[in-house]
Amino acid sequence: MSELSNRHMMVRVVFQIVTLELLLETCFAKDVFPANFVFGDSLVDAGNNNYIASLSKADFEPNGIDFGGPTGRFTNGRTIVDIISQELGFPGFTPPYLAPTTRGPLVLHGVNYASGGGGILNQTGNIFGGRINFDAQLDNFENTRQDIISTMGASAMLELLQNSIFSVTMGSNDFINNYFTPIVSAEEQRLVPPEMFVASMIARFRQQLTRLFNLGARKIIVVNVGPIGCIPYERDLNPTSGENCATRPNQLAQLFNTELRSLINDLTISLKGSIFLYADVYRIVDNIIQNYGSYGFDSGSSACCYMAGRFGGLVPCGPSSKVCPERWKYVFWDPYHPSDAANVIIAKRLLEGDSDDIFPMNIRQLANV
Repeated sequence: MSELSNRHMMVRVVFQIVTLELLLETCFAKDVFPANFVFGDSLVDAGNNNYIASLSKADFEPNGIDFGGPTGRFTNGRTIVDIISQELGFPGFTPPYLAPTTRGPLVLHGVNYASGGGGILNQTGNIFGGRINFDAQLDNFENTRQDIISTMGASAMLELLQNSIFSVTMGSNDFINNYFTPIVSAEEQRLVPPEMFVASMIARFRQQLTRLFNLGARKIIVVNVGPIGCIPYERDLNPTSGENCATRPNQLAQLFNTELRSLINDLTISLKGSIFLYADVYRIVDNIIQNYGSYGFDSGSSACCYMAGRFGGLVPCGPSSKVCPERWKYVFWDPYHPSDAANVIIAKRLLEGDSDDIFPMNIRQLANV
């Protein structure tokens, strides 16, 4: 046998040993989820947009100031899914799909497909150029699925996916960077009633979540749209609201959330063996904003990273922005996204909250199903 053949055999053996070690780690993890698969937008993007041509990026300072440096996360520290992953005992943070290192045995613990600017509808986020909407994220998951089959076979792959945790954080951009885009969307708002726009979102979301189920997902957390009228960006765009949140964006978010809850109920009934969780992040974040002082925050309305606007919401966070020194005292990191401190509260309520926060069970309880 040639030296080259010996090397190939040695590489194959080492790869199989590493794969077996990862599988054993999975079996004896603190909680019973073997892997964590994340779909979503900038609220949970872990750096996928670093690798595409997009105006929606966070791979520069001061983003990540409390994470050790910028990673592509749109916050000062960790995202909600980062914190949940830590609490569930996963080895490290779930890596972004587009990172060159997210290959081989590493994907057996899960992959993050989320993309800043992404949405349910494919036209959402056009103003950013590059972004990965939910349909494309599902395409990427299909690629990962094939990689897992190549590693462990189809039967083991299905068992892995059926016991893993899947989360989908989508919908905010369909409003902020589609239906409510300043100037650009004026004609759409005139021609398309809000009810019709929401109906189109729900119809597409039904197809996408069904596809996710058909690809092997069974334990699926679907996060609703938060109180987008309360983010610094919308507050500054709607100055007549004064100290209050902007009414119309919140009304549409609530309209979507009502339809989303019905959709989740329908899918739970029609897709046998599925466990869909409805995460009411609107309720959680609204509660934090309305009672920010009791949570230890000094501000529930202004961005910590700011440049212009009464609430710091008119210019995205960037190298020229000013940054508040006590970041843990702000609910919002920038014009759009929560701070690490707010994300901790949201994550823990999804992990351990009652059925008003997440229905019909929390993530800890899902781990034991």
